[in-house]
Amino acid sequence: MLKYTHMHELPKLDYGYDALEPHFDARTMELHHSKHHATYVAKLNEALAKHPGLESKPLEELLRDLTSVPEDIRTAVKNHGGGHFNHSLFWKIIGPTGSRIPVGDLAEEINQAFGSYEKFKELFAAASVSVFGSGWTWLVRNQSNKLEIISTPNQDTPLALGYMPLLGLDVWEHAYYLKFQNRRVEYIAAFWEVIDWSKIN
Repeated sequence: MLKYTHMHELPKLDYGYDALEPHFDARTMELHHSKHHATYVAKLNEALAKHPGLESKPLEELLRDLTSVPEDIRTAVKNHGGGHFNHSLFWKIIGPTGSRIPVGDLAEEINQAFGSYEKFKELFAAASVSVFGSGWTWLVRNQSNKLEIISTPNQDTPLALGYMPLLGLDVWEHAYYLKFQNRRVEYIAAFWEVIDWSKIN
């Protein structure tokens, strides 16, 4: 899992903003990372600073048990901490190189859980299109260690529901509107061209 210590920081990307062209455009990538994600990090740090000691706790721990977070900052941690976690994972599972299809044991698990990779893509895309407003679609491991497709609203994270996220697609408009406008289906299709399944595996 992703690790955080002390003040949370915007992670550096392993590739340039233009590296995912023509599928994801450079301007959207730059704004998505340097503005939207950076704001989540800043707001998270601002909230945690109100309770010294919390900033050194692993973010996953806070998100898994939001009831343990002081009430006055709980919503901020849920929203901004969730945004930081979700995006940090998102940048890691996409890239200009790598396997564009599932590999290893995960490939077999996907076939067993969904029938085939193509069927998985169909179900995942349908869930992504169906997200009302802003949110995410995920491939997760559930409490029984089985693969499942779920969606979450806003910046809610599967961690808070007891799931382990493996793959996430940001379907907020800020993730795709400059290039795709309201054509979310085309954005979802482009997503399959930038996933690095070797990292997910």
